[in-house]
Amino acid sequence: MKHESSTLARALSLRHVVLFGLAFMAPLTVFVTYGVAIESTRGMIPTAYAIALTVMLFTAYSYGAMSKAFPIAGSSYTFTQKAISSHLGFLVGWTILLDYVLSPMISSLIVGLYANAYFPSIPMFVWIILFITVITTVNILGIKIAASFNMCVVVFQILFFAAFAFLSMKGLLAGQGAGHVFSLLPFYDPHVELASLFGVIPLLCFSFLGFDAVSTLSEETRNPVSTLPRAILLITLIGGILFIVVTYFAQLIFPHFSEFASPETAATQIIVFLGGNALNAVFTAVMVTTSFASAVASGASSSRILYAMGREKVLTQKVFGYLSPRFQTPVYNLLLIGAISLSAIYMDIDKAVSFINFGALFAFIFVNLSVIAHYFIKKRNRSAAGWVRYFFIPLVGALCTGWFWTQSNAHALLFGGAWLFCGIAYLMYVTKMFRQQPPQLHFDEGESA
Repeated sequence: MKHESSTLARALSLRHVVLFGLAFMAPLTVFVTYGVAIESTRGMIPTAYAIALTVMLFTAYSYGAMSKAFPIAGSSYTFTQKAISSHLGFLVGWTILLDYVLSPMISSLIVGLYANAYFPSIPMFVWIILFITVITTVNILGIKIAASFNMCVVVFQILFFAAFAFLSMKGLLAGQGAGHVFSLLPFYDPHVELASLFGVIPLLCFSFLGFDAVSTLSEETRNPVSTLPRAILLITLIGGILFIVVTYFAQLIFPHFSEFASPETAATQIIVFLGGNALNAVFTAVMVTTSFASAVASGASSSRILYAMGREKVLTQKVFGYLSPRFQTPVYNLLLIGAISLSAIYMDIDKAVSFINFGALFAFIFVNLSVIAHYFIKKRNRSAAGWVRYFFIPLVGALCTGWFWTQSNAHALLFGGAWLFCGIAYLMYVTKMFRQQPPQLHFDEGESA
């Protein structure tokens, strides 16, 4: 069978790749963590996002650099495997697997929270179970969400952001909220401690997740060596600017964050205050649509990653390597992911996001280190520019993401640490104490599915 990469058409321009990355990032998730984050920052959430953006740009630069070095469909796992070692690459892949499997759970929780806020008479668990049933059924039947649908979802989100900013400015000029459009208070408050500001950064990093997804499009992008690094930086920058602007206006139009009925659905309270039930209906519809597209895509990808691992006997072949004869989809994997997603019933946003961030930040550390290993050590690129581009910049990225990774909450550190320990134990077993090469996870195939 001819390998897929040999037939992929290079049809994607910079614009297409940026829109693809924004679709994965789902900028509307800025509202999901807003209530929890603003309580921790005491209103200085735009500054916290500016710090998070700066840190993410270092890692985005490293993803771009590695995309230049390996212009094939890849990921953090691929980069670590090729630049540092196959054993470390396996552990990065093993850890990032958490993100794939838990992503539908996050979408389910978001839908449950905001659907329940809009229809409070229907319990949240009903929405979660209904949502999981729908996305699992869609993926089992093999129904694909068209790329054009995902692009429309991105456009809807950006239009909503524009409407939110316009209505906020209109309200501020009319004397609502802080009563003025320009203020330094969301950016600087002398009463806010630096520790509380930095402590919320790991939570905010969740909003940026997805900028790295375009690294899997190398074989479908025109001139990927130059296009992908630019796209990755643009996606991160556009997302960060949107987050800063939206949280700035949200803080000014509704400065009394202590009045939130629930931090997890604080955005709904702001939306109703700003535009009444009509704007809230639009917001809920866009949020549910975005979550649906994300859950279907992440559920399909994660089930195929598990299938690839089962097929190659990294996991039990009879279960994980099974395909439905009728639908040609990994039914057991999809049912397992659906069952895991039911944990959303017992989750809160802070805990759920921290689980996702554990794997993502761990991967970011090694992508940054991969730049140093490949360019600075192996390629010996040690000119003055080389020291800056291939040592200091990725080192700062690795140190920052490493520090934020260690600041994850106790639940994430315990759960993620246990998962990582299992990965290390399994790796030791299958490689006979690291004397053999580890099994290949083939994440690029799963991500492309």
